[in-house]
Parts: sequence; C-alpha cells; structure tokens
Amino acid sequence: MMDVTNLPLPVGRALRKLGEDIRDARRRRRIPVAILAERASISRTTLHRIEKGDAGVSAGNYATVLFALGLIDRLAAVADATHDTTGRVLEEEHLPQRIRLGSRRR
Repeated sequence: MMDVTNLPLPVGRALRKLGEDIRDARRRRRIPVAILAERASISRTTLHRIEKGDAGVSAGNYATVLFALGLIDRLAAVADATHDTTGRVLEEEHLPQRIRLGSRRR
C-alpha cells in the first residue's frame, strides 16, 4: 500500500471516495469480489486495494474496474474541457483583441 502521508489531503479523500463508490457500485450490481476481479483481469487483493482507495494501485487498474462495472464513460469526462471553468476563463483572458488578415488575404 502506498504511503498516503505524501498525498495532499483532498487527493486522499477523493481516492477513498472513489474506492467506496466502486465498492458500492459492485454491491448494487451484486457482483462478488472474485467475479469483478476476474472480469477486470486483476487479483482480488488489488480489487480490495482499489475499494479502499489505495494510491499505489495503477490508474489503469482503476479504469479497468470502472469499465467492468459499465462506468468508464464517466472517467473519460473527468478532465473534459467543457467542465474546466478555470481553464476556460484563463483562456478567454488571452484571446486576441483583433484578428488581422495575413498578407496573402488582403
């Protein structure tokens, strides 16, 4: 298990919540640990670590479990530009005031 003392607190909380949400999604679907681990091609130990929000488990394993649960689309949208309000505001601050035609178009 990775030492979580080096992680920022919000990161540790987010990983724990993700793990709990994955566990709850598995339970709602009534999928045993062994079956989900097999579907995700990981060990039961790794799945237990994911469900605890272990930062030492690869992002690929988290993604594969989400795929096996039918939740991969939500992962793909995590950093989508349409949800990045801070990035869009910063981008808009640097838009040009005027747009000039190149010398070939005049």
